[in-house]
Amino acid sequence: MNLHRVAAVFIRIVSQFRHDRRTLALLFLAPIAIIALLGWVLSSSGATTVRVAVINESGNPAGDVVVQKLTNALAGQPKIQIDGAVHDSVTARQALIDKKLDLVIALPASFSVQNRVIDLETLGLNPTGEAAVIPAISQALVGVLIQDAGGALPTIERSSVYGSPDATQLDTLAPVVVGFFVYFFVFILTGVSFLRERMGGTLERLMATPVSRAEIVLGYSLGFGFFATLQIALVLAFVIGRLSVPELGPMPAFAIGLGVRTVGNPLIAYLIVLMLGIGAVSLGIFISTFARSEFQILQFIPIVIVPQGLLGGFFWPIDQLPSLLQPVARILPVTYAIDGLRQVMIAGADLTSPQVLLDLGVLAGIAAVFVVLAAATIRREVA
Repeated sequence: MNLHRVAAVFIRIVSQFRHDRRTLALLFLAPIAIIALLGWVLSSSGATTVRVAVINESGNPAGDVVVQKLTNALAGQPKIQIDGAVHDSVTARQALIDKKLDLVIALPASFSVQNRVIDLETLGLNPTGEAAVIPAISQALVGVLIQDAGGALPTIERSSVYGSPDATQLDTLAPVVVGFFVYFFVFILTGVSFLRERMGGTLERLMATPVSRAEIVLGYSLGFGFFATLQIALVLAFVIGRLSVPELGPMPAFAIGLGVRTVGNPLIAYLIVLMLGIGAVSLGIFISTFARSEFQILQFIPIVIVPQGLLGGFFWPIDQLPSLLQPVARILPVTYAIDGLRQVMIAGADLTSPQVLLDLGVLAGIAAVFVVLAAATIRREVA
């Protein structure tokens, strides 16, 4: 082994990186920025105020006493806000749907001194985020009930407006996984493919013809969008469907697909993911105009994809993010795709739902914006 040749290769790599400012920024600045963003979100999510209503559906005096004790105990807890205007289950459920409440503590009609059952009801659209509000009130809740019952443990049951509190993690995370990973892979597919068109000279030759920039971008968007459509159909079919294959000779029985339960129409879920995929295609075309190699396309992942995973409702509800980050989250396409998929797959919403229509409209608008931006920047890149 010749150490001089090894040193020469080492010096070449160092020199190459030293002149590549984008790579240096990726190595040193991007990790710090992402960790700082994650730390900011984590530190602020625990400071979110939990809006709670305590209601007595039993109608008996014993229930009124317990409600009053629970209200007094919770009112003295930090980060808990009691809504004293809610007194019945119908109003409480509507407040959950309108997102004016995070949790309803209900004493059911069967509640009595002997039958001490408490129901904790949440909305159910984001079970992972909603579960975070339970520890904030559980200690005060159990403490009051044990003290009132002379040490007997109460029975605490969970319920939700949508979905089921007993749903598996796969059921609750399916809308998030489908939206985020489709966006990620379509973006990579489009960015790398369009970059190859530029590097191979195909795009430059097209620019020499009477074809306009808008026609080129729209044509590429339709071409890449066709394969994105197939990918989305395959992914969604795999997530929702499940095909059981019986035992064949020495091969054991197995299943293809996850079989995730969806309350709403799968075609509407497909439409939402399709709009997200079209937006990822136009974003990939736009971003690729600023890249000179496939590696530089990957460098945009920490800038474009990772923040959407942190802020788009993947882990935390938007209203639990820091106030400065909430407006940022509300302009991200993944935010609207995840919300729309949850509305359809968990709440059973259809195209008559204003929220689903809003999500689809925003996704279509974002896709159109990036098509325009790509058409506006393509000439400078090929010149």
